[in-house]
Amino acid sequence: MSIPLVVFGFGAHSVIDDTPELLRMTQQADRDGLDHFSLSDHPYLGARLDAYATLGFVLGRTQHIAGFANVTNLPTRPPAMLARTMTTLSALTGGRIVLGMGAGGLWDRIADMGVPRLTPGEAVIAFEEAITLVKKLSGGGPPVTYQGRHYQVQAIEPAPVAAPLVWTGSVGRKSLAATGRVADGWIPGHAADWLSDRYRTSRPVIDEAAVAAGRDPREIRTVFNLPGHITDRPLPATRDGDGRWIGGNAGQWADELTGAVLHHGAAGFTLFSPRGGTPDAAAVARWATEIVPAVREAVAKEAPLTT
Repeated sequence: MSIPLVVFGFGAHSVIDDTPELLRMTQQADRDGLDHFSLSDHPYLGARLDAYATLGFVLGRTQHIAGFANVTNLPTRPPAMLARTMTTLSALTGGRIVLGMGAGGLWDRIADMGVPRLTPGEAVIAFEEAITLVKKLSGGGPPVTYQGRHYQVQAIEPAPVAAPLVWTGSVGRKSLAATGRVADGWIPGHAADWLSDRYRTSRPVIDEAAVAAGRDPREIRTVFNLPGHITDRPLPATRDGDGRWIGGNAGQWADELTGAVLHHGAAGFTLFSPRGGTPDAAAVARWATEIVPAVREAVAKEAPLTT
């Protein structure tokens, strides 16, 4: 038996005043061996740091950790330019970048930015076209001409840099199917975990679409956004009455995440605070130095990790 490489990170929703603390946290996470950090992308919120400017700044001050927008606000970022941003960041950082992609959620605020409003169905079409176009404009080769319903380019030279991994935040059935056809990973919406109804009903849609497109569904990793408390003592229950993960001590976290990898196909976890925002520095440190090594060791005992 072979288990895919499992990645661990933390997520941040950072405002401009948080910049020094965000940099300290990511640099410490880099030293502690975390695999990634993520930033939210809400450009209509003036107090928030711009996701891609911040990714470039932080990645330039770290050595190993990867970064991504969780998830990119596609309607405000044209995909041909997004491709240039991603391949440039990849070239500058040695590949330490993932493209987190979403179709757009808060359309009232998105439209306030001067972006034409799309119906949900049209937004999904644009979402799939954008992923396809980003990949076509990566990896070198002859000039690309692409004529989609929403996006078009004419004889544009691809960057000589490999396409980034694309992890999506798909929720609806059509966007889940698009994930199966063109993406490399999936982040279940609303912090749903491996025991949730959302995961159980959504993942098969991705798998079926992947098979129909001639892909191996196992190539599409599931990376969970996971809020929760990290406590000093064991909690009497690690899930609430609705079955939602609430946390526990380091041993309870390690047991739960090891089971998620070995029995439910989890390929990654991004820690958030119990309220869904940025975890505090102490929680990220315990995550990186106590929980993550324990999960890696436990999984390695069951099966060799492969990339």
